[in-house]
Amino acid sequence: MEASTPGRTRRGRAAGFPLSRPAVVLLLSVFVGPASPSAGYFIRLPRGFRLTQDSLKIVGSSDYPVKVYVLLHQKSPHVLCVTQRLRNSELIDPSFQWYGPKGKIITGNNTTQVTSTGSLVFQNFEESMTGVYTCFLEYKPTVDESAANLQLKYVIYGYREPRFYYQFTARYHAAPCNSIYNISFEKKLLQILRKLVLGLSCEVSLLKSECHHIKMQKAGLQNELFFTFSVSSLDTEKVPKPCIDHSCEPSRRLLKAKNLIERFFNQQVEVLGRRVEPLPEIYYIEGTLQMVWINRCFPGYGINTLKHPKCPECCVACSPGSYNPRDGTQCLRCNSSLTYGAKTCG
Repeated sequence: MEASTPGRTRRGRAAGFPLSRPAVVLLLSVFVGPASPSAGYFIRLPRGFRLTQDSLKIVGSSDYPVKVYVLLHQKSPHVLCVTQRLRNSELIDPSFQWYGPKGKIITGNNTTQVTSTGSLVFQNFEESMTGVYTCFLEYKPTVDESAANLQLKYVIYGYREPRFYYQFTARYHAAPCNSIYNISFEKKLLQILRKLVLGLSCEVSLLKSECHHIKMQKAGLQNELFFTFSVSSLDTEKVPKPCIDHSCEPSRRLLKAKNLIERFFNQQVEVLGRRVEPLPEIYYIEGTLQMVWINRCFPGYGINTLKHPKCPECCVACSPGSYNPRDGTQCLRCNSSLTYGAKTCG
């Protein structure tokens, strides 16, 4: 996201007015203010919205395994041991048996339950619960007919929401590239950015800082600092005062942090525009702030819109034959991987 740029009229170096280290601190401190905390089958909802899925019911198919997606540490929908046709039919003396990755599922389990009508429900879906589940149904279509049997398969995937973050780049007119003032400026800039977003339980990390010589048209060479930094959300459970309000969702906090940072850089342009003195040696170059949104998944999870079209933005547990060792968004191929959610190949 670029700031408006009515020409780069301030790129020329103000000869004879080098910025001392205290002046660097003073220039940046002008803009610092306290950050205000206020400042298969899948239903896609706005990020952060949690639906109790008691009323959501999923039916099987006798032709293919049905994929089901369950958010980790949440209650699952009701997975029915019937097809759509049988759901609307009368079943006489039905009996249900469910089998999962760990064998037969016993009714009354604290975390996994089979209801009296044969529905499978997870109270708190964990990573290890991802896998293939099979239901065996036996019933009589009518009192006089013999019992019929049906086998239904489901692949139930645990998923996480992506841990996205913002990546910013910005350029500053700089002192000579080997100057200690550039290093001092970089440290102060990071301190300010971190303070801006601290109240939102977000963190700023420096990804790259480089000084380059830039040849300008009709202006000779000048030095510029290229800053690349990320803004990500901290886990609210790890902060001293955990936040449970709806506004504490990572996406909401990151959006507020992004707005604060964009305002900070815009304020630098405004303050420089009001100066009557020559420009300092180190200053933000108007219009160079850029931002991209980057998704990342936990190890063992990945995003695959072709394999999981019903959950296209989800970090879904990697299937057997694949793994994800890092926080990327792709499950990598690995023929020796036999489990769901593999973090290593083998």
